[in-house]
Amino acid sequence: MTEHKIRNMEEFSAKCGVSRPTVSKYFNDPNSVRKSTRDRIEAALEKFDFRPNVYAVNQNRRLTKNIGIVVPFVADPFFAELARNIERRCIDAGFSPSTFSAHGSVEHENEILETLRSMRPAGVLLAPLGRASDKRKIESFCENVPTVLFDCNIEGIGVPFIGSNNFQSVPLMVDYLCRTGEPPCFFEMAPVNPNANKRRDAYRLAMERLGHEPKILRVEGQGWEFESIGYGGGMRAFAEGGFGSSTVLCSNDRLAIGLLAAAYESGVRVGLGAGCSLRVAGHDDHPFSRFTCPSLTTMAQDYKAISERSVETLLALIEGGSADDSALSGLFDGHLVLRASA
Repeated sequence: MTEHKIRNMEEFSAKCGVSRPTVSKYFNDPNSVRKSTRDRIEAALEKFDFRPNVYAVNQNRRLTKNIGIVVPFVADPFFAELARNIERRCIDAGFSPSTFSAHGSVEHENEILETLRSMRPAGVLLAPLGRASDKRKIESFCENVPTVLFDCNIEGIGVPFIGSNNFQSVPLMVDYLCRTGEPPCFFEMAPVNPNANKRRDAYRLAMERLGHEPKILRVEGQGWEFESIGYGGGMRAFAEGGFGSSTVLCSNDRLAIGLLAAAYESGVRVGLGAGCSLRVAGHDDHPFSRFTCPSLTTMAQDYKAISERSVETLLALIEGGSADDSALSGLFDGHLVLRASA
């Protein structure tokens, strides 16, 4: 027996070499995992003399095995992909996930939180609307239900947040665009969540660091019909003489998809080949971005890492872990995806 005292499930999982969701699944039902995995876990239990928090485990058994997943707009393939990854990991950990969409409405987001309260879930993974959210409602909910925020943070709520590092991904794209052509202008709409503001700020800082003047074009339109807003803003910009640069960095891929349609209709060729007069890049690696014409250069978010860390963090909270443990929160870097548009 080792002298080192294992403090929680996270440490135990690392010591025995079994994934965090599988360890949780074992403690809920030892027969639910393969015999070889069960033998490894039980050998580690003996070696490290680890016993889980019995009070927390018993308390959790009085709850349902439901986990709520809340996204702003499930029709957006970006959120659909995140929800799909999270659902799969919840199922692997022995829970039953249910996904809800706020449809861009704060009233509906509040209704979802009330519905979840009545379901007595073991925990909730919440991608909030952001600045449109009712902060007091979310704060009250998080005080009563183990909750992890993902994709979009709300400052001051006091729960873990898992998302993308916009101050890494946007400068990486700006560096690439500046090295390979004219410095980009930034094409955005009225922000619907804090990510949009972070991306604009990251763009501005990156341009200034490289010695270029930031150029920001905010187009009219609100709500979640991003493609339509990008198309309308693009048509107006082309009619009025363009963007002030032959390179456009869009705040997200859905805006870029609308802009590509506007460019085609306006007779503007996008890409790197002969006869092309405009480069367009996006952010997020939207599942459809590889199928645009031309295919869209973008920054890919790490869906796998964000979903895995979100579920692992929620499981730790369910089992009595501390929401203040900074190791449970995290921002993940994106990577550059080069395609034909830029």
